[in-house]
Amino acid sequence: MIAASPESVTTTPNATMTALATPSRGSSELSTWQVDMPEGATGPEHSVSREQVWTLTAGSLEVTCDGRTERVTAGRTLILPADVPRRIHAPETFRAHVAMRADGVVSVPGEEAPRVLPWAR
Repeated sequence: MIAASPESVTTTPNATMTALATPSRGSSELSTWQVDMPEGATGPEHSVSREQVWTLTAGSLEVTCDGRTERVTAGRTLILPADVPRRIHAPETFRAHVAMRADGVVSVPGEEAPRVLPWAR
């Protein structure tokens, strides 16, 4: 059984991520986490080296992926492909559950090296 704890929470200027199943918490292949993003927040453009599956449990988001913008509402699932630029915007506060292979890294335009996702490790 895995329970949320203060050390499993990462807050950025745009959202709060709560690690659920991750390698540091017992998973060997997958990482799952919860994203809470407040209304009006927009994350940076980035790409992820692994496919991600986002299931919205509350609110809605707008995702621009590969030049196309879609709105995703609570109860729907979004599959984001690997290595494709994307940006997430919260037209209203949302909560999502995200799943990805545990070895994914993020690339941000203008940054030389990829970043690990601390909430996915």
